[in-house]
Amino acid sequence: MSSIKRLMLLLVVLGGVWFTSPVIAAEVIDDSAALNGVTETKSVFLIDFTNPKKTAFYLDIIRGTHAGLVRQGVKPNMVLVFIGQTVKYLTTQPDDELALEFEDELASIAESVKALNKLGVRMEVCAVATKVFGVDNDTIHPGMDVVGDGFISLIGWQTQGHKLVPIF
Repeated sequence: MSSIKRLMLLLVVLGGVWFTSPVIAAEVIDDSAALNGVTETKSVFLIDFTNPKKTAFYLDIIRGTHAGLVRQGVKPNMVLVFIGQTVKYLTTQPDDELALEFEDELASIAESVKALNKLGVRMEVCAVATKVFGVDNDTIHPGMDVVGDGFISLIGWQTQGHKLVPIF
């Protein structure tokens, strides 16, 4: 086989690898179909978890969701409403057992709260839940607002046009 034919064959093979390789020819994965014509979103996240690992994980995911919307040219208007046992993980003074067992997760939650606050995400903590679970409202992380009733808050935000994103 001539050098030219070998070169052409090599180019064809390499071209085939180039266009079929998932790493090289990966499609851009985005949300363009769902965001078609959308310039701003209004969402309210209902957050009700029974363990700090899950709370830390999803707060990180929500940070990514905010960044993804911004990256795709959409202005996010987000509200997070924390109810139930989750409020135990939102205090600067968790009980000793919780602090000992979940030190890393509680630190991650605190960092996410700080980061989300800097992004302008509103975070509300249900006072009914803080009372039920014995959390002092004065110890809730800075940047979070204690509201009278998380359910009323959810009703209000949805009435104002925010779309519910339930996470539990």
